[in-house]
Amino acid sequence: MNRSFLSIVIPCYNSEKSINIVHKEVVKTLKGYQYEIILVNDGSKDDTWNVISGLAKKDKNTIAINLSRNFGQHSAIMAGFKHSKGDIIVGLDDDGENNPQDIPKLLEKLEEGYDCVCASYDSHTSATRKLGTKLNDWMACQMIGKPKNITLTSLYAVKRFVVDQVNKYDNPYPYIAGLFLQATKNWGTVQLKKSERLYGKSGYSLKKLFSLWMNGFTAFSIKPLRVASYLGIFMGACGFIGVIILIIKKIINSNIMIGYTSIASLLLLIGGVILFVLGVIGEYIGRIYLSLNNSPQFVIKEIEGKGEDK
Repeated sequence: MNRSFLSIVIPCYNSEKSINIVHKEVVKTLKGYQYEIILVNDGSKDDTWNVISGLAKKDKNTIAINLSRNFGQHSAIMAGFKHSKGDIIVGLDDDGENNPQDIPKLLEKLEEGYDCVCASYDSHTSATRKLGTKLNDWMACQMIGKPKNITLTSLYAVKRFVVDQVNKYDNPYPYIAGLFLQATKNWGTVQLKKSERLYGKSGYSLKKLFSLWMNGFTAFSIKPLRVASYLGIFMGACGFIGVIILIIKKIINSNIMIGYTSIASLLLLIGGVILFVLGVIGEYIGRIYLSLNNSPQFVIKEIEGKGEDK
C-alpha cells in the first residue's frame, strides 16, 4: 500500500450525471490508501453543486468547493490545489474519460523518481483533431519548453513541492501545464487507454480551446512577441528588396506601367501584419492590466466538508 496521503482534485462543470460515477470509482480504486477527494464546481448551469455537496456530506474524505461563477477549468484546479493537503496530488476530469482505476499506475511510475507523471493516450479522433493536437504539441515545445517525449493531458500525478510552487502563482490566467513545467522538467508518462465519455459532450468549444492556447503561451513565454518582431523584420526586408527590384526594372524599361493591383495587395498584406503584431502586443498589455487590477483566479462561494485529517 502506498503510504503517501493523496489529494484527488476534480474540476466539475455540468457533470451532475457523471460525477457520482466518477466519485464512486475513485473511492473504489483508492481502497487501502489515505486520501481526500476535492470536487470543485466551476459555475455549472445544472445541479452539479447539489450533487457534489451531497457527496461531501456522506463521505468524510470528500470536500466540495463551489465557485461563485465559471472561472475556467484551470482556475478551478487552482482552487482545488490550494485546498489540498496531500503528499501527492492527482488530477482527473469529471466526465469519465480518465479512468480512476489508472491512478495506481501513475503512482507506481511516480515512485521511479519522477516529479510529475502524465497519462498518454492513443489518439482515435478525426484527422483534423489529430492535426490540431500535433500543432498544439509542437507549439508547447517551442513556447513553454515542453519536453518532446511527454504529453500534456488532464490525468496526472505530481509531488507536493510542485503544487506548492504552483500555488504561489496568483495571476488571473493560470495554465497548469505551464506552471508544472516552471517547477520541474522531471516528467514521466504512462501509456493508457482512454475511456468513453459517460454523458454529454466536451465543454470546450473552439473558442475556449483557442483562449486556453493563447493563455498558455502569453502567460509563460515572450516568444510570440519575438515572432512578431521577426515577422516585422522579414516584411520590412521584403519591402526593401521589392522597392530595389522596381527601381531597377524602371531604369531598364521606363515604359513599365505602375501596378495598382500589386500595390493594393501589398498594402493589405503589410496592414494585416501590422494588425497581427499589434494584436499580440495588445494581448500582453491586456493581461498585464488585468494582473495589476488584481483580478481573481477564482472566488469561492461555499465549501462543504472538511476532509479527513492526515
